[in-house]
Amino acid sequence: MKDNKIRLQKHLSECGVASRRKAEELIEQGKVKINGHVAVLGAKVDPKRDKVTVRGKTVTAVSEKVYLMLNKPRGFVTTASDELGRKNVCDLVADAGVRLFPVGRLDRDSEGLIIMTNDGEFANKLTHPSSHVNKTYRVTVKGEASEEKLLEMKEGILLDGKKTLPCDCFVAERKPDRTVLIFVLNEGRNRQIRRMCEAVGLNVIRLKRTEIAGVKLGMLPQGKWRPLNEREMRRLTNITQKKEDV
Repeated sequence: MKDNKIRLQKHLSECGVASRRKAEELIEQGKVKINGHVAVLGAKVDPKRDKVTVRGKTVTAVSEKVYLMLNKPRGFVTTASDELGRKNVCDLVADAGVRLFPVGRLDRDSEGLIIMTNDGEFANKLTHPSSHVNKTYRVTVKGEASEEKLLEMKEGILLDGKKTLPCDCFVAERKPDRTVLIFVLNEGRNRQIRRMCEAVGLNVIRLKRTEIAGVKLGMLPQGKWRPLNEREMRRLTNITQKKEDV
């Protein structure tokens, strides 16, 4: 008999619950059950036979895949759900008609471009460390950002014992009490830009993501969303198709 079982986290991502990595976190936290039993990481399921629940809600297959961009305001967390009851980016796309989750993260105090989808495999490939997707940020820091500090960040900063990858970083605007910088990164470590700036003595007062892999936020108002157009989807799909399914 043919074995139709697949890894649980893959099933959850294909059903639009979350990206595969976030699904692994849900499993490790004991929030996923298979046929009434708490699941463990490494478990497999038969999508046609097994009943899978997340936080007591039955997981069902995605009927239509949706991809959109959101201009995230400050004060919103980028998680599929938040047990602390904080404002969530998913609330801003509730009127999209389907359950969506964010691709990657922006910390609560940051703003700008977030891609939202219910396609877990697409999200997994776009955020996988091997993808090295370019992301552009407009960052305002207090005071003067010297060329020495910029060079240090460009070449890499040691964070948690590991050096950041080389990046592009340049001045977009200088003001008497602040400097506006542009960062182009191709990795996405936790609060990376804020920590890089802190390491060279710069204090970030505003951080906005403006572009992901050539897909630009443009003039989309804060808190609003729109579907990704054909050209934007082609850019992102070309990236995900180059990555092996891991």
